[in-house]
Amino acid sequence: PEVGVESVDSTCFGRNYFNSLEVDESIDDNERKAVLAEVSTLKKIAADYHHPEVVVEFVDPTVFGRNYFKSAEVVDADREQVLADAAAFQKIATDYHHPEV
Repeated sequence: PEVGVESVDSTCFGRNYFNSLEVDESIDDNERKAVLAEVSTLKKIAADYHHPEVVVEFVDPTVFGRNYFKSAEVVDADREQVLADAAAFQKIATDYHHPEV
């Protein structure tokens, strides 16, 4: 008990709702904006998971690349395998979501 607390995690504190609202208004606005942004992202992810038949609208070009240490034939074979796997996964996801089809 004599030793003081050196470091305190910020998540240990909560807002006291009995205090006046003017004190923490800017903090609450920033938190509200962050929570709403996160909720909208989660809503989009849930909709994408729930509807696998919806196509991808935008793909970042930086996710694609080429391994220059492999030959072109190996890259083409890998690409064909990846496309076949993706088609199989799409069929499985559609069958899972629509078992009546």
